[in-house]
Amino acid sequence: MPRVHEYVGWVVVALFAVGWLWGLVIWIAKRQAGDWFWRWLAVVQVVAVVQALIGIVLLVMGYRPTTWLHYVYGFGPLVLLAIAHAFAREEPLRAQPWVPFAWAAFFCFGLALRALTTGLGYA
Repeated sequence: MPRVHEYVGWVVVALFAVGWLWGLVIWIAKRQAGDWFWRWLAVVQVVAVVQALIGIVLLVMGYRPTTWLHYVYGFGPLVLLAIAHAFAREEPLRAQPWVPFAWAAFFCFGLALRALTTGLGYA
């Protein structure tokens, strides 16, 4: 089971990398996010929640990370995605609701990568 958590962790990191790079390209090209961006967002949110649930199952099974920071880095992306949802509804961003999610993906990429490295014992 810890191996599954590790492999899904790599997927989460990759998905967040795709999201923030996609947002950067959209911004540079001065375009709007299309349907595929919103599909990416749905997928990354589901995968991030599944990863957190796998982590909780591992915790219940008695597995513990080497540092408490793993919890912060691991659940941080879920909090940031929730915050991005709140910001996307605000009036100044309604014309470009993808912007908070691109920024969230940027920070979530770093948090997820750090969670992975602390979980693998590199911290």
